[in-house]
Amino acid sequence: MPRSTPRYIVIGEIIGAHGLRGEVKVALETSFPDRFQRLKSVLIGPGDGKAYRAYPMTGVRIHKNNVLLTLEGVTDRTTAEEMRGLFVAVPSDQAMPLAEDEYYVHQIEGLQVYTDAGEYLGKVAEVIFTGANEVYVVRSDTGEEVLIPAINDVILDINLDQERMTVKLLEGLR
Repeated sequence: MPRSTPRYIVIGEIIGAHGLRGEVKVALETSFPDRFQRLKSVLIGPGDGKAYRAYPMTGVRIHKNNVLLTLEGVTDRTTAEEMRGLFVAVPSDQAMPLAEDEYYVHQIEGLQVYTDAGEYLGKVAEVIFTGANEVYVVRSDTGEEVLIPAINDVILDINLDQERMTVKLLEGLR
């Protein structure tokens, strides 16, 4: 049975306040920072998909590698700072279309991982964003972890229908 799509897609995390008038600084968790310019509101919550609250946006600007949002009802630094650690999301039906061989985190997490020799390594438990490339944390049934870099030399195949990833373990990955 294929995994279901989550109701919301996280596109950023609030990492603090900016200035005195309530702007929140958002670390991007999307490859599409320009999407913020097109949004009229965002959902903000703890990331569990249940307790999100809609906030109309009254301002957006790109600042260094982050986005600064002005949210309706957030008018001072203290209120903005209280939002630190919350996630910014959009409904999954507003997810940006991806190119071939690109995937959302929710599509990768939970995939069963096998080597090109057919050895079962475990499931993708987490995706780590390093800047250079993503790293997939693969956890076996016994709790052992293998870190798999998401690069073409290592990731041979991702089959979402079969919920399976095939990898070639390079020297030193284990």
